[in-house]
Amino acid sequence: MSSNAAELYKRIQEHPEDAQILFRQALQDPQGALRSICEIGDSVGLPVTPDEVKTYLSSLDDGDTKQWLIKARGGL
Repeated sequence: MSSNAAELYKRIQEHPEDAQILFRQALQDPQGALRSICEIGDSVGLPVTPDEVKTYLSSLDDGDTKQWLIKARGGL
């Protein structure tokens, strides 16, 4: 399902308003953002688990994404 995570991330990035909302949520409620991402995946036929999302995001070379991912991992 890691390919689902990559495709889902691409789709989310194609909608800057939605991506920004998720990013803001991630800074305030990292676990909630992970749940939201998984719900979006389910709704568009790209199911992912929170662990798949975290694994994919940790592979990105994006400082902002990694910042909230660190928060999400700390909340586990």
